[in-house]
Amino acid sequence: MLKLYFHHTPNPMKVAVLLEELGQPYKIVPVDSFRGEQHSPAFRALNPNAKLPVIDDDGTIVFDSNAILLYLAKKAGRLLGNADERGSLLSWLMFVATGLGPYSGQAAHFLRVHTDSAYASNRYRREAGRHLRVLDERLSTREYIATRDYSIVDISAWAWIDRMPFIFGADDVLDATPSLKRWFATIDSRPAVVRAREIAAGIDFKAEFDEETLRSLFPQNFTPAE
Repeated sequence: MLKLYFHHTPNPMKVAVLLEELGQPYKIVPVDSFRGEQHSPAFRALNPNAKLPVIDDDGTIVFDSNAILLYLAKKAGRLLGNADERGSLLSWLMFVATGLGPYSGQAAHFLRVHTDSAYASNRYRREAGRHLRVLDERLSTREYIATRDYSIVDISAWAWIDRMPFIFGADDVLDATPSLKRWFATIDSRPAVVRAREIAAGIDFKAEFDEETLRSLFPQNFTPAE
């Protein structure tokens, strides 16, 4: 059975949603990144970058959430759009992979964790907001981001848009982007998304954001400069 190495953060959640959409049987392998379990030799043998998620598909190891989405969707032959939409799908998937995701993650870091740099906080808040506006404009004339029907791009973007109230510290953050807000409500109500939200229930993931967590998530900040 396919194994999903999982923590209930945006990138692993993407994969959980896709597996639920596909009806693919899978087993959750919890990896508590707040406790530093991603740095264990066993996990680094799967992903030398020590990041989640990872899947083990009967011996085929795939890491990076967007690589996993492409791998699973191609294997299933679903949620990739039509052949004439492949360029759009790849372009928007990379927009999430290299833009929305990283800038949202940095915004969360500098707005919620290390708030001592006004420059960094302003830069990443504005860049995260700009990515939201790009998506809002895109969705002002269409139902889904990349293709005529629901695709892995919508799944990938959903995982980060879901965290925007936390990142910006405002429950109404999507009010400024009404087309994006409409799209999010549509994706968020899908049964597969509802099911994916429940898979972490009963797993004893650490919740405290203390020094152990900081050292686990950002070990490079605690090692001497090279």
